[in-house]
Amino acid sequence: MEDYKIKKKRKFNIKLKPTQVLVIGFLFVIFLGTILLNLSIASVNGKSVGVIDAFFTATSSVCVTGLVVVNTMEHWTMFGKTVILILIQIGGLGFMSFTTALFIIMGRKITLKERLVIQEAFNQYTMAGMVRLTKNILIGTFIVEGIGAMLLAIRFIPEHGIGMGIFMAIFHSVSAFCNAGFDIIGSSSLSPYVSDVLFNFTIMMLIILGGLGFAVWLNIINVSKDKIENQYSLKRWFSKLTLHTKLVLVLTGILILVGFVFFFIVEYNNPDTFENMTLSQKLLAAMFQSVTTRTAGFNTIPLDKMKDASKFMTILYMFVGGSPGGTAGGVKTVTVGVILLTVKSVVEGKERTEIFSRSIPTGVIRKAMAVISISLTVVIGVTMLLSLSESASFMDIFFEATSAFATVGLSLGITGNLSTFGKIIIAMTMFIGRLGPVTMVAAFTLKGKSIKTSVKKPEERVMVG
Repeated sequence: MEDYKIKKKRKFNIKLKPTQVLVIGFLFVIFLGTILLNLSIASVNGKSVGVIDAFFTATSSVCVTGLVVVNTMEHWTMFGKTVILILIQIGGLGFMSFTTALFIIMGRKITLKERLVIQEAFNQYTMAGMVRLTKNILIGTFIVEGIGAMLLAIRFIPEHGIGMGIFMAIFHSVSAFCNAGFDIIGSSSLSPYVSDVLFNFTIMMLIILGGLGFAVWLNIINVSKDKIENQYSLKRWFSKLTLHTKLVLVLTGILILVGFVFFFIVEYNNPDTFENMTLSQKLLAAMFQSVTTRTAGFNTIPLDKMKDASKFMTILYMFVGGSPGGTAGGVKTVTVGVILLTVKSVVEGKERTEIFSRSIPTGVIRKAMAVISISLTVVIGVTMLLSLSESASFMDIFFEATSAFATVGLSLGITGNLSTFGKIIIAMTMFIGRLGPVTMVAAFTLKGKSIKTSVKKPEERVMVG
């Protein structure tokens, strides 16, 4: 009898992998958010929004996407907006950050398994210093969001009063930093502030800082402290940064600049977007579009009125997304950068992929290829499914699918008209995009199945290209 009990206990003692814990954790937060948003007190009309719409909104919030089936400002009460704000913050930083913070406050020790989950959540190579990293991330996040809220309050308080002005400043600061794209301004997103320099640059800086990745933050801060102490040149400061940080900064700068020039030129004479603006307004709008397109989900111009070239460029930028380890979505800048550098090395006849006097390991290149391949498969599959179920143009559907996977939140206006099937598909796509395709695959891989690398199989050439 005793042996039977021990066997039964072992049978139900399920050990979850870190990736599985992440999936379950995010699902739990989405489930809780769905219940709260489905309550009648969450809707202005005093009626439940419905399980599907509540689930869609909760998923979009936790996955920091910004796609909405009802107008966020008009439909939700202050309770509903507050729930969305909390879900965005949890989703942006990850539920493990808040769980760790709660454990620290309670004085509870962080176990080895929990450290492994934190390591997986922040995409770190080592488990050392995970608790300290989490503390620094939380402190840094609240400082940046606080500064952003204070700057935005300069605009919101005179327009909406002290109470509502402060809430709107906090909401949009958190939404921008977490690259969520939710706004409570109106049906035209941030269009009323298209020419406001302070507002635009505050939102852009929050988006960029959130999208750089927390590892980049810490590396820049540590090297900058050393620069101040030892008084060396900017060139030497850059050389002391990690290869990851260098790639993130260079690629982010290139993407912003290229996008800025592209949108400025292509939309310059478009009567529905830039034509009636002054030169300074066009420059500001082009810069904002370049920054927000990759993952934030805000817009200051009507996206459905853009030229097809701009829409396609937006799709490409959304797919790339922000940088690893931050609040942004997409396949990530460094992933695309590694693939492009590998292509360059093949064209030049080099055996290794090199940049900044460093070689990139083969394992990193293989992972980058896997991320790109799986991501393309997901976007193509979702686009195909939506093409069969929804009555919208291919461009609108392709745009929506990419936006959902890359957790961007930009739309050409079809989100509210999606069928129930379409809403569920988009919600699942947002979830996959937030956790990352590789994490999802790893989470659902059968436990105990390992890759044997001890025996090397014979090589045989195949023809490619």
